Amino acid sequence: MELLLILVIGLLYTGGVYFILRRSMVKLLLGIMLLGSATNILIFVLGAIVKAKPPIIGSAQEVLNKTYADPVPQALILTAIVISFALTAFAIVLLKRVYALLETDDLDNLNTPEEEDI
Repeated sequence: MELLLILVIGLLYTGGVYFILRRSMVKLLLGIMLLGSATNILIFVLGAIVKAKPPIIGSAQEVLNKTYADPVPQALILTAIVISFALTAFAIVLLKRVYALLETDDLDNLNTPEEEDI
């Protein structure tokens, strides 16, 4: 299972970098989204995938002796999902506004201002 997730992570990072290197703003946004998803899965895999009970210590125990699921990677991933959703929503609104003004999504056209001949 972990090997399959590692391959998926590699494919997502590869696709994300490929899309970021394109000239379209929409592909840039898709690349950022792919990199965010790959990073979330990477954190999930690094947190160790185990079938275990939640980390709750009983009233009679002082230390948790059994195997338990680590809640820190899960909390990090949940936070990253919320932040990436906000970033994506903001970027979509920004892309829509830029496209409405310039009528193009080519990044090269954003760097060179159009000067009118006098």
